[in-house]
Amino acid sequence: MTTAAQINSKFLASTTPEMKRTILTNIANHYGISIYEAYEELVCEEAESIMDYITGANRSAISLIFKKFCFQNRISIN
Repeated sequence: MTTAAQINSKFLASTTPEMKRTILTNIANHYGISIYEAYEELVCEEAESIMDYITGANRSAISLIFKKFCFQNRISIN
């Protein structure tokens, strides 16, 4: 079974460096943590879906990109 952490890691690896930075900055700013800490949170064993962490104006666009990624990789998301 694929974990949220594994999906998050694969998703971030599939994005451009600019998109990855946008996602991690969004999470870091919302939670008051560093970009490194945001990344570590997304890929730790207890991680939730990346979409549970993203807020604000970019959420809709990132959601579409994430759904496309999941569809292309045959990953079921609820």
